[in-house]
Amino acid sequence: MRLVLNIIWLVFGGLWLALGYFVAGVICCILIITIPFGIAAFRIGVYALWPFGKTVVEKPTSGVGSLIGNVIWLVLCGIWLAIGHVVTAVAMAITIIGLPLAVANLKMIPISLMPLGKDIVDVDAVRPSQPGFAG
Repeated sequence: MRLVLNIIWLVFGGLWLALGYFVAGVICCILIITIPFGIAAFRIGVYALWPFGKTVVEKPTSGVGSLIGNVIWLVLCGIWLAIGHVVTAVAMAITIIGLPLAVANLKMIPISLMPLGKDIVDVDAVRPSQPGFAG
């Protein structure tokens, strides 16, 4: 089922969302100081291509630097990428088949707003007792 959902996702929105993340990553990598944001954008862009079967968990080692970086990211790129997720979710929610895709889009908004200090892992690798499990 994950394969079918990922293929539908890729065709009807995932490719465009991933391109948005990749463009944000390239823009962030132009300046040396924003390279960590570019790396985060590329990581989330890959997640936006094939999201079913993956989940987002908090990194236990993240600290104040991630918080400050997330505030800067929010102003530079996060708002625009979150708006892209909302628009795509509304478009996908028009049909019954698109409802799971719309929900997945809405679940990606928090990582699009605050990507630093988070990690993307396989759902099978996360135990339900771990903090941050959203499976």
